[in-house]
Amino acid sequence: MRPDERSEPAPRREVRYWCSAGHEVDVRFAADVPPPETWDCTRCGQPAGLDPSNPPGRMRVEPYKSHLAYVKERRSEADGAAILAEALAKVRQRRGE
Repeated sequence: MRPDERSEPAPRREVRYWCSAGHEVDVRFAADVPPPETWDCTRCGQPAGLDPSNPPGRMRVEPYKSHLAYVKERRSEADGAAILAEALAKVRQRRGE
């Protein structure tokens, strides 16, 4: 963005972050704002820190979970059987069985 002749851009500073893959990320912040401790690497998406010799560790990758896996976390086998029996009873009632 080009500054207007009648105004000046706010003072900024550049902060450099490093991720565990060795990537460097340069981010500009307003001069009066303290930089955050971590920032997401723009190349690999892992967390990057301010210390190049000690970058933050890699994020833990969660395996894909199906809808059924999430349901099983919330319901027990007995709850599932009761819900299934109730749904089957409603279907049989609608069919006239």
